[in-house]
Amino acid sequence: MKPPIAKRIPHLHEIHGDVREDDYYWLRDRNNPEVIQYLEEENRYYDEIMRPLEEQTEQIYQSMVERVPESEEQVPLQHGPFFYYSRMDKSKQYPIYARKKAENREKLSDAQEEVVLDLNELAVDGEFLSVTLQRLNNDHNRLAYLENRDGTDRYTIYIKDLETGELLPDQIPDVYLFSSLEWSKCGNYIFYITVDENQRPYRLWRHRLGTDVESDELLYEESDSTFTLYITKSQSGKFIFVLSRSKTTSEVRLLDANAPLSSLQLFDERREGIEYGLDHWGDELLIMTNEGATNFQLLRCPLNDFDSRVVLIEHSEERYLQGVYPFRNALIIFGREKGLTQLWVLKDKELKRITWDESLYSVSISSRQSYEAEEVLIQYESLLTPKSTYGLNLLTGEKQCLQVAPVNGQYEKSLYRQEYLWAVAEDGVKIPMTVVYREGAFEEGPAPLILSGYGSYGANSDPRFDPYRLPLLDKGIVFVTAQVRGGSEMGHSWYEDGKMQKKRNTFTDFIAAANHLIENGYTTPSQMAARGGSAGGLLVGAVANMSSDLFQVIVAQVPFVDVVTTMLDSTIPLTTLEWNEWGNPQNQEDYFYMKSYSPYDNVEAKDYPHMYVTTGLNDPRVAYWEPAKWVSRLRALKTDHHILVLKTNMAAGHSGPSGRFNHLKESAACYAFILDKIGTNPLSQ
Repeated sequence: MKPPIAKRIPHLHEIHGDVREDDYYWLRDRNNPEVIQYLEEENRYYDEIMRPLEEQTEQIYQSMVERVPESEEQVPLQHGPFFYYSRMDKSKQYPIYARKKAENREKLSDAQEEVVLDLNELAVDGEFLSVTLQRLNNDHNRLAYLENRDGTDRYTIYIKDLETGELLPDQIPDVYLFSSLEWSKCGNYIFYITVDENQRPYRLWRHRLGTDVESDELLYEESDSTFTLYITKSQSGKFIFVLSRSKTTSEVRLLDANAPLSSLQLFDERREGIEYGLDHWGDELLIMTNEGATNFQLLRCPLNDFDSRVVLIEHSEERYLQGVYPFRNALIIFGREKGLTQLWVLKDKELKRITWDESLYSVSISSRQSYEAEEVLIQYESLLTPKSTYGLNLLTGEKQCLQVAPVNGQYEKSLYRQEYLWAVAEDGVKIPMTVVYREGAFEEGPAPLILSGYGSYGANSDPRFDPYRLPLLDKGIVFVTAQVRGGSEMGHSWYEDGKMQKKRNTFTDFIAAANHLIENGYTTPSQMAARGGSAGGLLVGAVANMSSDLFQVIVAQVPFVDVVTTMLDSTIPLTTLEWNEWGNPQNQEDYFYMKSYSPYDNVEAKDYPHMYVTTGLNDPRVAYWEPAKWVSRLRALKTDHHILVLKTNMAAGHSGPSGRFNHLKESAACYAFILDKIGTNPLSQ
């Protein structure tokens, strides 16, 4: 079967005296039967290309399934009279959320389980399902949750009576997928955020249980199209915070959860470039802000005087503050130092960092814990250590390992290695890389290697344990993640140095990482794959144009590749929100800078690596037509005979198919494609 060739319909974009040809612009119209026909032809071609790899795909898939434990259960988290947790059975696609009523952790083994929500009962075989937020009322007898069945960001609120197991008649559509739902303390009201036609969260509503949604009261509308609107509840439960934010600026309003009919109270009006967030602690509000503090500082003020602010934790060039978790007996601070996530405890005016044995790790605090808790749950993992839950005693400072996530099958930690490497970028900046491989991977010389990256929005690529990676490590594959600028691994300035007019640093950092791995004998161009998703797809797409000779394979999953066209179209979901990340091409300087790296606009008549591209028809973040147009132009211009495939999930969005095993099947197919091109080096067991 020959690769599909999309027809070309001349279309010109003209702005700033510049003309861009876009012969595949017609692929934007999903209501055009020819568009769907083209995507389906690409899917048939994908199936044809993957057919010879079916045996290898199945072998990889089964080796991953073998790593699925018979059962997985989170360490229960105490809220009121109950301990809440989720569990997964090996035969199930989705988690089961449950609780037990017990006075303390020691009595849990004798308590009877009550299932709160079983997603497997909600799922329809072969169809998409996503359940994000779950919020319990104060009496623990009603659960509000968000559900979606098409992969978009439009969710529906359902409310379950936990005493009868029945759903209440209250159903609220068009709610944003996260940070969009909270209860009043009395349990008679729900506050929620809805999205506009572009799926931007922008309106806050109040709903009284038992009333028609049409009578819900609009409390606030975010009219600035570059801002989004979210709600969260303070750790203490006293306040609901209403957060308006852009990529550079924030503004918070407060609502007393004990007085659901009260008015919103503005804390500090928005000022360009000033970001802040709030939480409540005792008789004070805590303010984490970047005002005069690039890496943020923590302030406090009385509840009755917002202007009387004093510094609680000063700004530091070495320490990047990212979150605060107030408990009655202490504060826990989350942030970064020396490239790694860290937790600090502030107690009796003394700030102490929680220490760990490994030199490379990720640590976080379980969210939404009880304000009254004396034991706080902490999550720890590394590239070698499975996710481990620790209990931190806030009174004594002692931490105890409560659980290490089970790894099914044989896993001997001592047989694997993790490293922290540093490449040197073209401007002399050192770029960190995390590396994991099995002992003996380099005995025969350079090894097959997969280099991943993201580098946008300040999002971090931290070292995580992945049991499904073990079968690939046992085949001698080396996994490397380049922590390129545009993330915030090395502090907030790391993010600033990889956005807007400095965005090309993200791509050149990745290229420097690849060159470092080649020059130091870790791999060779014929053995290396580059992989990235979403904005990471932009990364590998740009690198495909800039340094295609460094890689044998490029994997671009739901890639953001038509940068200029998308950023010029304010009718596309999320476009206006992104102007402070990439620039606004209505501005001439931004336009030409963005055009200089946009993967679609820089496809050339030259050789490209093998390429594996995915998208979702219902993706609200990166529209399907971006990778479809990119692939079409690559097919028309590239001069090599390498394989190029486009796989479109016709019933899902940005995150791909739902369900654990469906995800594993897609991962196995991707790995089969990669390994077929870069080879393997199976190591003795």
